[in-house]
Amino acid sequence: MAGLPMPGLLTPDWPLPAGVRALCTTRAGGVSAPPFDSFNLGDHVRDDPAQVAANRRRLAGLTAPAEPVFLQQVHGTRVLRLQADAAHIAASQGAEADACLTTEPGVACTIMVADCLPVLLAHASGRAVAAAHAGWRGLAGGVLEATVQALHQAAGPGAISAWLGPCIGPAAFEVGDEVREAFGPDEAVRACFQPHGPGKWLADLPALARIRLQQAGVAGLHGNDGTPGWCTVTQASVFFSHRRDAARLGSTGRMAACIWFG
Repeated sequence: MAGLPMPGLLTPDWPLPAGVRALCTTRAGGVSAPPFDSFNLGDHVRDDPAQVAANRRRLAGLTAPAEPVFLQQVHGTRVLRLQADAAHIAASQGAEADACLTTEPGVACTIMVADCLPVLLAHASGRAVAAAHAGWRGLAGGVLEATVQALHQAAGPGAISAWLGPCIGPAAFEVGDEVREAFGPDEAVRACFQPHGPGKWLADLPALARIRLQQAGVAGLHGNDGTPGWCTVTQASVFFSHRRDAARLGSTGRMAACIWFG
């Protein structure tokens, strides 16, 4: 797992094309008070709006001069293409989509998470980058395939690499039969689900994502390998987790993964 060069910032260990930058926040390094302490970037989780705004300004400072665009994520497969002019950035803030891409400097593709898997992608040409939100619904529905296709449409043929960020780990992600069935009968996929009681399974979300990416032609895979250090549920001092905290605290904060031309 990549190190933490400063509080609140995880730098992907990933051979990116020249001029491409990426980061993923943690729960540290911001100004929000408990239970959103401290680098909460979600504006829909009951946190103080002024503190969320301050945290978002702090993130914008980390991606400067690129401006982060925050989507309204709905566990779907829509990929939004971002342009860097101020009017388009303003119109895109809060747009309903679960992935975004850009070919322009000045805008940062941004995905918020708190157990779902953030996936950052880069075209080897250095002409296009993307970010995708891969909870189980979006993953089963094809959000990663849609993002890979959009990258090829934007930048043409060429290799694509991906970095998988922190998410709920395979020892914590209990799901029902309906989730297992949503991924189909492929034996490699079935192996990502371990029995955990009648009608219950432990699902390996990063392994499922790696399979879907490989099937979509993405060979360069980096980041989350399912080991405990990446688990948002068990690493409570490092990551926000909806599954861990929402029932007990009423809500939880959100982290962000960003990729941009710097």
